[in-house]
Amino acid sequence: MTQKHVGRRMTRTEDPRLLTGQALFVDDVQMPGMLHAAFLRSDYAHARLVSIDVSAARERPGVVAVFTAEDMGDDWKHGPPLVSPPPTVEDIVFHSRTHVPLVKDKVRHAGEPLAIVIAESRYIAEDAVEDIWVELEPLEAVVDLEKALDPGAPLVHDDLESNLAAHLVQEKGDYEAAKAQADLVVKRRIYIDRGAAGAMENRGIVAHWDVRAQQLTLWDTTQAPIPIRNGLAAMFGLSSHQVRVIAPFVGGGFGPKIMMYYPEEVLLTWATLKMGRPIKWIEDRRENFFATTQERTQVHYGEMALTKEGRILGVRHDFLHDTGAYDPYGLTVPLNTQSHAMGAYDVPNYSSELKVVFTNKTIVTPVRGAGRPQGIFLAERLLDIAARELGIDRLEIRKKNLIPPDAFPYEHKIIDQAFAPLVFDSGNYLATLERAAAAIGYEKFIAEEQPRLRAEGKHVGLGIVSFVETTGVGPYEGARVTVETDGRVSVATGVGTQGQGHFTSFAQIVADQLGISPRDVRMVTGDTAEFHWGTGTFASRGSVVAANAINAAALSVRNKVLKLASKILETPEEELELADGQVRVADLPHRAIELGELAAMANPLRGAVEPGTEPGLESTDYFGPKYGATANGAHAMILEVDPETMMIEIKRYVTVEDCGTVLNPLILEGQIHGGVALGIANSYYEQLVFDENGQLLNASLADYLIPSATEIPPIEVLHEETRSPLNPLGSKGAGEAGTIPVPSLFAQALEDALQDYGLEILEMPMSPNRLFELLHEESKTP
Repeated sequence: MTQKHVGRRMTRTEDPRLLTGQALFVDDVQMPGMLHAAFLRSDYAHARLVSIDVSAARERPGVVAVFTAEDMGDDWKHGPPLVSPPPTVEDIVFHSRTHVPLVKDKVRHAGEPLAIVIAESRYIAEDAVEDIWVELEPLEAVVDLEKALDPGAPLVHDDLESNLAAHLVQEKGDYEAAKAQADLVVKRRIYIDRGAAGAMENRGIVAHWDVRAQQLTLWDTTQAPIPIRNGLAAMFGLSSHQVRVIAPFVGGGFGPKIMMYYPEEVLLTWATLKMGRPIKWIEDRRENFFATTQERTQVHYGEMALTKEGRILGVRHDFLHDTGAYDPYGLTVPLNTQSHAMGAYDVPNYSSELKVVFTNKTIVTPVRGAGRPQGIFLAERLLDIAARELGIDRLEIRKKNLIPPDAFPYEHKIIDQAFAPLVFDSGNYLATLERAAAAIGYEKFIAEEQPRLRAEGKHVGLGIVSFVETTGVGPYEGARVTVETDGRVSVATGVGTQGQGHFTSFAQIVADQLGISPRDVRMVTGDTAEFHWGTGTFASRGSVVAANAINAAALSVRNKVLKLASKILETPEEELELADGQVRVADLPHRAIELGELAAMANPLRGAVEPGTEPGLESTDYFGPKYGATANGAHAMILEVDPETMMIEIKRYVTVEDCGTVLNPLILEGQIHGGVALGIANSYYEQLVFDENGQLLNASLADYLIPSATEIPPIEVLHEETRSPLNPLGSKGAGEAGTIPVPSLFAQALEDALQDYGLEILEMPMSPNRLFELLHEESKTP
């Protein structure tokens, strides 16, 4: 039998193209007669547009066109809501306010576009932007999340009575009754601030309307090419078959590129339809800080009720979620927060009141983690505080409360981001936590190493936390698998790729079904001309939804191969095997036929075929889960803090991940490494700082601190493997697992390192400066 490929540490098949400069990115697209776009963006976060004069810009040599909102006529419309409010929740309040292509009346966040300049070069376009005269009347900005709902606060949207965008309550059990029976109730205010995704490649678009072919082609750094195609076709009265969207290689997505119908996507499409020439726009890094969506800001008022033995009786948290100036992505992020606020624990009673708030900041959509880190931070922080007040070891209190293996499927009786009941399908949460504790040497560190280091004057602490990650949400993905006449296999799927290694892990699945090498699989992703149906790459769903669709299509092709080969080799199907690019008789391997030869026979050019025969060795199939598969894991870390400079050094970092069947351990470890790096960034380095006018004060990589390789430690990745019962591969997602628990882990480790200061960390991100301030605040406390 041929060696199985799923589960092997295989190097990525796409890397040679990427490393030798042969991979296509949007900015690589060059077309004859291509024009270039630049945008005039508002310097104010909140202002009324009084007037705009573009006449000087239009007169600049090399400028082809300048457009404002008024120039768009009836094509100027608000973008469609991307995620509607959940239909299954009673008494929900939701005010949908979506963004516009160009400001017509009022600016609602800094960086919102006022005009687009299209010129023969980007240099000319940028110069012409400076020629535009605009008069804006500044308004008081809504910046503070808690003050935004005060009576008399300035309104982001004048047609609303307040800045409340949504209100939702979710409950299970009876928290108040549980609280009344509790021996201990811990209450804290928790604050998580916002950050940027900071992808290596910023957004970019090339739009081309071919007048003769009546065909629109869009190269786009999107995570959702098929929905982009469908939406743009609907906006501009085109058939979906007239629109081709190509998401080529993308240098990192991390969530903001799942945002759809950005103003730039709409405007370049509108402009090329009007002008009949290809137009390119590549976002610069400063634009990225203002124009690309962000995430994280929430304020929680949380409490946890427990028995004196440390058993959790219930969790309550009321929280505010900052959606920015508009809310096209609905409640996705805060619903994820609610879905993770009970962590990996058996919590019988839960109550949460959510208020989503409009502010004069950039739109909020998912960023890697997508609301989950905030929920896990709440659960883990409250549990740490309870352990301290009860005098129980932090590892032991977690073990007491983890959902046991025999409790699955575990129903939480609230809804998740997909508006479906929140159900954890499978897992062995205790095993992951115990393995992480063993790997980091928890008991030895507490009993021996930490006392020795403290005696030497060193401030070294350990953190260990557990977490869950809801993954693999629907509705569906699809794939087409085709055996070519040269014996290689072509696979097309609608999801795009942004560095996840799809070309390799998907090829491994196909190779196992068809008995070939993964190197002989040609993958096409993110091209709507190649595959027509699907949703996109987000929510850690590629290895669950897309992978199982590919598996289903490959299995169908396998059955066609066996059926045809059985006839040709005059051997029952059950006596055949697929190996080494052949179909052969298992006991008589010399009796064989090459897959390529069989593919040619499956597509005869002459003669008759039996009724119902399908030509070729090809199949298209789809997969949609009943509900999302839930991954879990545990992270542990040892770090040292210099109490004078507050600089840190991470001595060890251990992760134990359970994402079901591991398709490729090497790729999975890369995903975990990247996720942990972002988690560390979210914990101690990256923070978007706004002043009281809504001005972003650190909109450059000189001031916004993305950690480099010198700040990220070696990461030890271990695996537990609990197959998901929800799909044939048994897979669960892992794209966000590295990021989710890091802030709570960081807070615990910092407190442990600085335990002689009595520090309690209830906010993220930290920084050397903020940690210094907190220590001095503690020292002043009587």
